[in-house]
Amino acid sequence: MEVSICPLTLSDITDEFVSWHQNSDGHLDFYTGDRRSFSREKLISWIENAEERNTFFYMIMVNQNIPVGTIKIGPIDMNNKTSDLACLIGNRRYVGKGLASRAITQANHVAFQKYDVRRLQSGMYENNIASIKAYCRAGWFIEAIMKGYYWVDGAPIDRVCVACFNPEYFLEG
Repeated sequence: MEVSICPLTLSDITDEFVSWHQNSDGHLDFYTGDRRSFSREKLISWIENAEERNTFFYMIMVNQNIPVGTIKIGPIDMNNKTSDLACLIGNRRYVGKGLASRAITQANHVAFQKYDVRRLQSGMYENNIASIKAYCRAGWFIEAIMKGYYWVDGAPIDRVCVACFNPEYFLEG
């Protein structure tokens, strides 16, 4: 399957897209950290106000015409040239097929080249092994583990912090 990313537009906020952001099956627990769902209105607001918050949303496409998820770059700290990057494979039929790492790799390039980001970071539940592996396959590394960061069902869960550096700013050797 060919994977690509393209800027998300308001016309992309279809019923299917909105369904990806409903947490009826617990899938978003791994995406949001606070286990919430998002309404159509909230999703539209994100897109409409994204640029003023230095946040940019991309649709993950398979075979150039099947939307399967989203990538969020931002908010970008323009002073420090750093940004979060979050990936969601929303269409559950495409989860576990290796698409996230390929989309993250493309998003790394966009963040570094288009937005001049020096450093990307993200974090996830320690038990979200698939996400940790997807980021690491996309050139990221585990930077830290924050003990007991999340509180889920009455128990602490560690946060695995991952990062990726723009090679134009971080020379090896």
